[in-house]
Amino acid sequence: MKKKFVAIAAAATLVMAALAGCGSTDTTTTDNAASTPSEAGSVAAPEAASSEAASSEAAGSEAAPSEAAADLSGSISMAGSTSMEKFANALAESFMAKYPGVTVTAEFTGSGAGVEAVTAGSVDIGNSSRNLTEEEKAAGVAENIVAIDGIAVVTDPANTAAGLTKDQLSGIYTGEIKNWKDVGGADQAIVVVGREAGSGTRGAFEELLEIEDQCAYANELDSTGAVMAKVAATPGAIGYVSLDVIDDTVAVDEVEPTVENIKGGSYLLSRPFVMATKGEIAEQNEVVQAMFTYLTSDEGKALVESVGLITVD
Repeated sequence: MKKKFVAIAAAATLVMAALAGCGSTDTTTTDNAASTPSEAGSVAAPEAASSEAASSEAAGSEAAPSEAAADLSGSISMAGSTSMEKFANALAESFMAKYPGVTVTAEFTGSGAGVEAVTAGSVDIGNSSRNLTEEEKAAGVAENIVAIDGIAVVTDPANTAAGLTKDQLSGIYTGEIKNWKDVGGADQAIVVVGREAGSGTRGAFEELLEIEDQCAYANELDSTGAVMAKVAATPGAIGYVSLDVIDDTVAVDEVEPTVENIKGGSYLLSRPFVMATKGEIAEQNEVVQAMFTYLTSDEGKALVESVGLITVD
């Protein structure tokens, strides 16, 4: 009986010791856990401060352009080439979205009228779809080329002529060639459609073909859209339009009017899009200067390409 009691007492002692050991372990763990957040906090604090500083710096850098955009205000007036209508409208919309305090207006009166307007100081920018003449430059107008456009030759949808050479195209527009059968098409009279006098597209087209003031037009129309509509609705018709508004074109000298061909110089009918100013860009007000800066940015170049034109660099 005594042995049994001793054994029970010994077992109880062992249990108490085990419990004491467990209590000691829990306390140590608790102490360590209590100390760990404190240590972690001392490390995390600089990291948090660094993160906050970086966020503040990023926010500051993002705020700068926004503040600049908010500060820019005023108006820009443009007038000129009807061929540049699609581009000018897209530019105005995009620029005003970027600079809400700026208003951009555009009228489409023809290249010659646009250059005259900027020369007279009645608009900020004269849009011209041709190079400026020496006389225009001598009057103090700066030629600012912002894009390159191809002039596309179009025919009515039923026309079977596969393509034209420069000489054939010149012959058609001067009236020397009057029937499509003479250039590989059907036996059908050719209806020559073109733009009105003063049009930049017409001026560039005739200059590139070296047929200035020699053309025998059946119809002289005052816009790119009017030429497209007339040619599409008239059997045997031929016309020329800005490349950015059309997909189905006629090859000239077996060369299609693609970006690669125009940039490479192998396509004959290409011309500049000019945003002319009275004096150099640096002499213009800050709003006009900002528009030209925008056009040289990646965003501006993307806009040029989005309307089917070619960037100048």
